[in-house]
Amino acid sequence: MLFELIAAVVAGVALAGVAMLLRWLSRGLLPKWIVPTMAGLGMLGYSIWSEYSWFDRMNLALPGIEVSWKNSQTAFWRPWSYIEPVTTRFSAVDMKTARRHPNQPGLVMVDILLLARWQPVKPVKVVYDCPNMQRADLVDTNVSIADDGSLVGADWVKLDAEDAAMKIACTTR
Repeated sequence: MLFELIAAVVAGVALAGVAMLLRWLSRGLLPKWIVPTMAGLGMLGYSIWSEYSWFDRMNLALPGIEVSWKNSQTAFWRPWSYIEPVTTRFSAVDMKTARRHPNQPGLVMVDILLLARWQPVKPVKVVYDCPNMQRADLVDTNVSIADDGSLVGADWVKLDAEDAAMKIACTTR
């Protein structure tokens, strides 16, 4: 967040400098208020660009993920978000972590990444039972993996057939 503030200030100073140069080249024909106006527009423009490009930049920064859910929202302090909502959170399946046990081909273990703007990435280890359409979160320390690849002590949650994260995880080889 600090780097984004610094970048916004730099964008404002850069556009203010351009406005000052234009005032100097026009020998004062441009009004004085053009300099702070351009500084404000530069900072606002950078902030809007940063908000709208965050989702795409995160997808590029994390290769091997497939987005399963995203949250786009509007806010009164961002009036431009009423035209196009801003994505502030999303979850993704980290396909690089997908693992299957040879004795349990219907089970797949993956990391689900929870991402939110200005928050660190939070991985959650999850096992999907693809044939039975259910999921077990491995956040509880009482869950263990037996020698045959089955889960011991897991709380299974029944899922809808259209669950996006399950569909993504179960397509792994």
